[in-house]
Amino acid sequence: MSEAQASEMDVFHKGICEWSWKENKVFELALAMVDENHPQRWEVVAALLGGKKSAGEIQKHYVILLEDLELIESGKLDQQLGEARPCLLVEGIKSLCFSDDETNM
Repeated sequence: MSEAQASEMDVFHKGICEWSWKENKVFELALAMVDENHPQRWEVVAALLGGKKSAGEIQKHYVILLEDLELIESGKLDQQLGEARPCLLVEGIKSLCFSDDETNM
């Protein structure tokens, strides 16, 4: 992926969820580095992100990540990689993708 494509993806993604692609990658790495039982986990992860996000924002983003993983693992997200599907933004934070059957209602 070229730098221009990465930049475009970052702008698009950040417009949807207020987190850039790079911030999400650092967030994921920080989660892997900081023990889930660490008493100040969210503060440490926030510091690893350069202090651009609060501990509360970090924890909220983590909950959304868990919800996304649960949806994917449940099999309810019937989507093949690269295949465009209609999506609906819910509360400006989450997106809900529909299968072909659900869009014909």
